[in-house]
Amino acid sequence: MKLIRWGAKGAEKPGLVDKAGIARDLSGQISEITPDLLSPEGLKRLAAIDVSGLSKIPEGSRLGVPFTGISKIVCVGLNYSDHAAETGAKIPSEPILFLKAISSLTGPNDDIVIPRGSVKTDWEVELGVVIGTRASYVSEQDALGYVAGFCTVNDVSEREYQVERGGQWDKGKGCDSFAPVGPWLVTRDEIANPQDLKLWTDVSGVRRQNGSTNTMIFDVRTLVSYISHFMTLMPGDLIATGTPPGVAMGMKPPQYLKAGDTLRMAVEGLGEQNSRLVAWSR
Repeated sequence: MKLIRWGAKGAEKPGLVDKAGIARDLSGQISEITPDLLSPEGLKRLAAIDVSGLSKIPEGSRLGVPFTGISKIVCVGLNYSDHAAETGAKIPSEPILFLKAISSLTGPNDDIVIPRGSVKTDWEVELGVVIGTRASYVSEQDALGYVAGFCTVNDVSEREYQVERGGQWDKGKGCDSFAPVGPWLVTRDEIANPQDLKLWTDVSGVRRQNGSTNTMIFDVRTLVSYISHFMTLMPGDLIATGTPPGVAMGMKPPQYLKAGDTLRMAVEGLGEQNSRLVAWSR
């Protein structure tokens, strides 16, 4: 299944994209796409719905984050060997973890706000992993069984805040609008191999990232298991698994985002994001 949420910000309704690619309204069947619906039992109930009679969602409707109830966004840094090389970093011996603020969540096509005073706002297309079952100290062998599905994530980053302002990475990762998610939550049964997916990013029409999840240092099984040994992963939690090469920070010279730039990015099978960069204003 491809689950979506659509409508005005703060008033989104549940929906899905059927096998013919038609977006349909689920609000007559369920009130929201909540963490309990991401369990194996909940997804089974959703799959049993006859979608042929559901209303079509109006064309051009805004899409929001495709599920609710995210209690944390756990991110993995330097998880692609070719991305580590472009930044001059050593290959990590264990996954590097950091958190993004929940307030950074935004829809896949919403504007991305460059923070006040920012000079180094950057893009990062990533495979997102959505947890469906509470996970604590799970084995690598069993880890995929705790996954509800996958989505496209942009781990937007402000590199000056992240690297040059002292402390940990989080301050450059959690700004408002720095976590576009979606357009879809694609259930695990539709993704044959999460380690064989292409990822790409176009910046104002120029291809900047063109990678594959097969160059991840730590695969999805490893990450779910590893993270579950440090914190309990709850249904609805989101793991952003790292980015391939081609980010602004790795360019010589770096070419960071500015107001008016556009981002178009996707993970194979998980849908495309289209965002516009705007200046901070209040």
